[in-house]
Amino acid sequence: MTNFAAKIAGIATLALAALPVVALSTNAHAAPAPVTVKVADLDLGSRAGLTAFDRRVQQAGARLCHDQQGLTAKDGCEQAVRAEAREKLTQYLSSRSAPTALAAAR
Repeated sequence: MTNFAAKIAGIATLALAALPVVALSTNAHAAPAPVTVKVADLDLGSRAGLTAFDRRVQQAGARLCHDQQGLTAKDGCEQAVRAEAREKLTQYLSSRSAPTALAAAR
């Protein structure tokens, strides 16, 4: 009985030791690292600033989507990056132009 229990304990130990290794290998493919597109140095009210922004977004899309298999998947990934960048740019510009509300003194 003791020998049987020792074998079960050994198998359980090996199984538990393998879990972190499996988790590491699946986590590596779970999500790409985020990519930042900096805009603070751009004049987004000018054509040149928007062109530079578009170029940076294109480069970010290429980095994020480089491992996509097939042209359709890669193109869809890059379109999604451009759409998200446009949405975040709109939010950024809105937050910059919104007046800052200050609490009234009482």
